[in-house]
Amino acid sequence: MSNYVTSTSDKKKGVALILCIFGGWMGLHCFYVGRWGKGFLYLCTFGLFMIGWMVDIFKIALGSFRDNVGAPLRE
Repeated sequence: MSNYVTSTSDKKKGVALILCIFGGWMGLHCFYVGRWGKGFLYLCTFGLFMIGWMVDIFKIALGSFRDNVGAPLRE
């Protein structure tokens, strides 16, 4: 019998969602989860011309958004 360990991020999903809704075009949610490169890209391109920003809102809400090490965000 094998033991499965699921690692989750130390970052909260609710905080990331709030940051994405109100400051996602500046990449605040990306900076919060440690994705600095994507955060600077969003900052320079207005959230990838608002398309990436909207996609990230849905990804965070549905639970498929990951932090900088690939772990899912905590509830």
